[in-house]
Order: sequence, then structure tokens, then C-alpha cells
Amino acid sequence: MATGYTIWLTGLSGAGKSTIATELTQVLSERGQRVEVLDGDVVRTHLSKGLGFSKEDRDTNILRIGWVCDLVARHGGVAIAAAISPYRAVRDQVRASTQNFFEVFVDCPLDVCIDRDVKGLYAKALSGEIKQFTGVSDPYEPPLNPDIVVNTATETLATSVARIVAALEARGYLPAAREAVAALA
Repeated sequence: MATGYTIWLTGLSGAGKSTIATELTQVLSERGQRVEVLDGDVVRTHLSKGLGFSKEDRDTNILRIGWVCDLVARHGGVAIAAAISPYRAVRDQVRASTQNFFEVFVDCPLDVCIDRDVKGLYAKALSGEIKQFTGVSDPYEPPLNPDIVVNTATETLATSVARIVAALEARGYLPAAREAVAALA
């Protein structure tokens, strides 16, 4: 059975986590990987319905996502979590309890995230309409030692994904493209 692993995309709302997850899913699937995406917005409507945005509820949400990621990885799949996951301690807790955890810090300056905000959430948070909004009225604690940092304000999507794929290959989670093609033949 192939070795499973978790790719944990963390960063501010609007940084590009979901966009990277979508593209990364396509690339990994083409390379023969079985991929499941746990997108923070989608998880909140199904797995974590009813949770609010207090620190305790956010931690519970992230721990649930981490548990599912570990389950996927233990069964040889690739779990991609695309969740703000603002608190370092709970991300570290998930890392400690998740097989083959690969953390990607999707770095993007707040002003760029605000400019990208199609839902208008930052405007509502800045006006005080939304309370406890990460990056505005609630903290985001960047990872201290992520496996890789991609900066979506300065890199193209293709560059960010290619860098993540190269890092996964270097770590031994993903066979090099040449090896993957030979294995599929």
C-alpha cells in the first residue's frame, strides 16, 4: 500500500488555500495519488455544522479536520486540508497526531487578501459587523517551521503548486514524475 500523507494548507482568508488545493488535487491525481480535500468552508457545513468562531470551536473544527486527514493518510490516501487554522498550538497538536504531516504556509499580506475578498467578509470585519474575524479582530499565528512557504502575492499558482510538488518529492511522499509514469505503465 502506498504511503499516505496530509498536506495542511494554512493562511489567512483569501490567501489562496482553496485555489492551491484544487490545482494540487489535479496534479496529484494525474500522478496516481488518491486525494481527498477537506476545505474549511465545506467542512463547516457538514462535519462541523453548529460550531461558532470562538477559540474553542475553531480548535474543535481543526481537530476534526486533522482526525479525518489522519484517517485518509493511514489508509494510503492523500488528505489536503485547506483551512485557516489560525492557532499554532492546535496545528502543532494535529501535526503530532497525524501520520506524515506536511505543512504549507500560504503566505499573503493582509492588504492583498482584503483586495481579493469576493465575499466582502473583510469589509464586514473591518466595519465591526463580523466579530472574531481572523487577521482583523482575531489573531492568525503563522507557523514557526512550516515544511514550505508559498507566497501567493508574489508567485503564480503554477509556481506555488510546482514548489509544493517538488518539496513532496524531496520528502519522499511523492515519487518523482519520471518514476510515477514508469509505475503507471
